[in-house]
Amino acid sequence: MPTKAISLLPEYREYVWGGQRLRPGQKTAEAWIIYEGDVIENGPWAGLTLGEAAGRYPAELLGRKPLACTGQRFPLLIKLLDCADWLSVQVHPNDELAVKLEGPGQFGKTEAWHFLEAEPKAEILGGLKPGTTPEALVQAIRGGGLLDVVQHLPIRSGDSIFIPAGMLHALGPGLLLYEIQQTSNITYRVFDWDRPASAGRPLHIEQSLAVTNPNLTGVVIPPQPLMEGERRPLIQCPYFTLELVGSTGQALVLDTAGESFHALTVTQGQASAAGDNWRVNLGPRETVLIPAAAGCYRVEPKGSFQALLAYVA
Repeated sequence: MPTKAISLLPEYREYVWGGQRLRPGQKTAEAWIIYEGDVIENGPWAGLTLGEAAGRYPAELLGRKPLACTGQRFPLLIKLLDCADWLSVQVHPNDELAVKLEGPGQFGKTEAWHFLEAEPKAEILGGLKPGTTPEALVQAIRGGGLLDVVQHLPIRSGDSIFIPAGMLHALGPGLLLYEIQQTSNITYRVFDWDRPASAGRPLHIEQSLAVTNPNLTGVVIPPQPLMEGERRPLIQCPYFTLELVGSTGQALVLDTAGESFHALTVTQGQASAAGDNWRVNLGPRETVLIPAAAGCYRVEPKGSFQALLAYVA
């Protein structure tokens, strides 16, 4: 039974709003670091995509809880995003509406963001201003004036925010972030800053009206000092749990317990993840996936480190 940590070859996506921090010297908007289409580059599953491995070895890779929620499909998509310009104002459907609008087998897209770097005066759009009526929302989407009803939220490095399906949102320039979401990339664009509506960037007015919840308003979770060896929950929802972990000296002992895979992404410093006959060294923005069957493992700091830990709870 393969129980060693998995390294993946990320997929890179180039969009009009991307910067050059993910691949210096090359404009890159997104790195899909945990994705069912990523190819495994080490161990007995090398050469398979993550999705193929999940289909062949569901219990060993995914664990009991993901299997109960989404079957043998890998349930999460984790990205790094580099925003040099505004993303479109957009919204995603929930599970029920994803099937209704896009067809059988589709999942909704609930997500969360953790901001690794934020330039001064960086901001996002997150939800509607309190008191916005459904009628005002329809008028804003159909007739213009959307920026007058969405909520503008200032962002600092270390902030986090939960973006449930149905909440209007947009990322602004000067942000480098970690994004975790359901294994879906259904996006309905409401407003694209008057960029040309090319074949690759159409607007989705009717779908947006169908899925937007006017009662959803974003709340930024500010950073707090992390205690030695602490596991601090940042976001918890039915689809994923995201924690911030870290240490300045002692090793962290973690355990998948066969319940769920762990996705570990170092955000500051360096560390090694080590289990039974395996070890992976990790620097800033590097990720490793620990299969559910791996059980107990350690994360050992090299000086000090902080990391994001994602799993299905």
